Amino acid sequence: MDRGSFSSSKGDSADFEQELTLSDKIKVFKSSQFDPEAYLTNRCRAMSEKEIRHLCIYLVDLKKASAEEMRKSVYANYSAFIRTSREISNLEGQLVTLRNLLSTQANVIHVLTDGARVDSLSDGPENSAKVDAVSFEDGKPTKIEKWLAQFIETLEVLLAERRVEEALAALDEGENIAEEARDQRSLTPSTLLSLQTCIMEQRQKLADQLAEATCQPSISGVELRSAVQALKKLGDGPRAHTLLLKSHQQKLQSNVQSLRPSGSSHGIAYTTTLSQLFFCTIAQAASDSLAIFDDEPAFASELVTWAVNQTETFALLIKKHILASPAASGALRSVTECVQISLGHCVLLEARGLSLTPILLKTFRPYIEQALSANLKRIELSTAAIAAADDWSLTYPPVGTRSLSTASLSSMTTLQPKLSSSAHRFSTMVQELCEDVGSLEIMQLSEQALGGVIQSFNLYVNMMINALPGSVETENLEGSGSRIVKMAESETQQISLLANALLLADEILPRAASRLSSSQQWNRVDEPPRRASDKQNRPPEQRELKRRLQRLVDQLRDSFCRQHALELIFAEDGGVQLGADMYLSVDAGREEPEWFPSPIYQELFVKLTRIASIASDMFVGRERFATILLMRLTETVILWISDDQSFWEEIEQGQRTLGPLGLQQFYLDMEFVILFASQGRYLSRNLHQVIKNIIGRAIEAVAASNMDPYSVLQDDEWFADVAQIAIKMLTGKANFADVEHDGSPTASVSARSASSVHSHGSS
Repeated sequence: MDRGSFSSSKGDSADFEQELTLSDKIKVFKSSQFDPEAYLTNRCRAMSEKEIRHLCIYLVDLKKASAEEMRKSVYANYSAFIRTSREISNLEGQLVTLRNLLSTQANVIHVLTDGARVDSLSDGPENSAKVDAVSFEDGKPTKIEKWLAQFIETLEVLLAERRVEEALAALDEGENIAEEARDQRSLTPSTLLSLQTCIMEQRQKLADQLAEATCQPSISGVELRSAVQALKKLGDGPRAHTLLLKSHQQKLQSNVQSLRPSGSSHGIAYTTTLSQLFFCTIAQAASDSLAIFDDEPAFASELVTWAVNQTETFALLIKKHILASPAASGALRSVTECVQISLGHCVLLEARGLSLTPILLKTFRPYIEQALSANLKRIELSTAAIAAADDWSLTYPPVGTRSLSTASLSSMTTLQPKLSSSAHRFSTMVQELCEDVGSLEIMQLSEQALGGVIQSFNLYVNMMINALPGSVETENLEGSGSRIVKMAESETQQISLLANALLLADEILPRAASRLSSSQQWNRVDEPPRRASDKQNRPPEQRELKRRLQRLVDQLRDSFCRQHALELIFAEDGGVQLGADMYLSVDAGREEPEWFPSPIYQELFVKLTRIASIASDMFVGRERFATILLMRLTETVILWISDDQSFWEEIEQGQRTLGPLGLQQFYLDMEFVILFASQGRYLSRNLHQVIKNIIGRAIEAVAASNMDPYSVLQDDEWFADVAQIAIKMLTGKANFADVEHDGSPTASVSARSASSVHSHGSS
């Protein structure tokens, strides 16, 4: 396709990916020489099945876009079209009136001409006898004059008794007689003129009676259609159609005035009744118009204009009495239900060729958006209020919330994971919001709602970050101010924060977002979570959503790791527990130290072991997150050493140099970290490489002092043994009896290390 078409070639594919206007995309199809078969043959000959499928999707999307563009163009110029059609209709009526006037004038001319001829004939003496005879005969009513008098009397009786059909038949008979008399000259000009004048006067009188009847409030539908049909037969179709619509409008206004909105609690009932009145009236008017006037363009245009006006009136009533207050307060469900009811009745008119939905959408959309924004604000405030008193203990959701249906109660543990009370509130309100917005897919608010949900989750994550002890991070609250939240004092409570964020981001929010649009083939609510092997089958929208949510979870996880790393590195009095002095002071002693990992690394190991135990209970089925958590916490501590310039300045450039015993202690600490991280399966490649780099940097610092570092270091097996014994000691699994009876060299080293560990632990 030229300039934006799909092609199997790389160049055309690049054009296809560009952002082109709709006009550019369909340019190739506008050509008068466009050949569909040749187009498909040329494009699909070298395409793969995937490319052909891509082309089909593109063409379908292009068809929808062009149809939408045509609809917008029609609505944009529809008022001008209606105005032109109305003027044409008025012009037709004026032409009919002009024709009647010309016909009357012609008859007058014929009468005058015939009268002049009679006068000229009566001037001669030979005709005087005939004139006298005629004058004598004129003294008595002729047969035609008697018929004319009877005809006029009959018409007046029929009109007085409102016998419309008989009156129409009599008028048609009179017109036929007048036409025949004019052609055959069987009536005198004065008599013919009297007959035509009488017919015209009685026709106008009947038309006025019919018009008056259509305006009566008590007229039934059958009577209305009969009157309009009769008025059309009289030749006044435009007036008849206008009176038909006017009668329906009067009845509608009368019925609407009898309704009284009784508050927002009864808004649904009022909306249902009002929408039924309006759209049933429009449907009946359309049916009557089609039955009487068929599908004539002028009348169809007038009907559409009238239907548009009535729809606008309906929308204004709903906006005034129903939507304004709930939208301002964030009652999204009330607003969406009323809008959905209105759209449901309006859509039924499309079968009659009346597409009035865009009018409702234009009026209702601002109130839906207002209700959506207010509802998102309610989610933030409600969640913050509960977070202020949340004890951060994980429980199942209370039975009776809207998020728990009857079907889901049986599988509650699968579909409704354990969360804290504030997370339950957040989950429930978000699911309700997505369900409400999803019910109005025609509004196309899914993207706006999804953005609001992500922003609300961002705010909730920041609340949980502030719940970590010592956290002062409020920069991501985007002007909302720091919310007061209850502190998560224990490690169990703090890991519960992570569980809240993970379960919301990984399962609950994506499942709720799937309700926003039925076109998104995401997991249904009653489906179990996807397996890891199914991730590649997720739609791009879901993958992007999960990436954005996961980044917010990572912020909370990094804050957790940073807080616990700082607790290890700094003492309560503000002193640094992980400094260069802990290694530089080792060589100051006269005796060889008892080899055991430094206290800070012992605390790190104990903390990681404790967190791993808690996480194994909270992250069932999500062990990978627990592993990454332990990995990030370990990396945070080690990276502190790697990036601490003051630490390395003292090691490399300080007055005291790193001695052989200090190097050995440093090496032991790093090997200890590698060993317990490896056994816990959270030793990442990055962590292992960073440890190797800082060990190498420490060795270079010793070598810079003219000392061979490798001559003072024990072999790797010795470090591994000491680290392993330390792990057993710290976990309470040490067995020194087996070590002492073992006569191997490794055993003797282990025994000495075990003794050192024991004495260090008792001190």
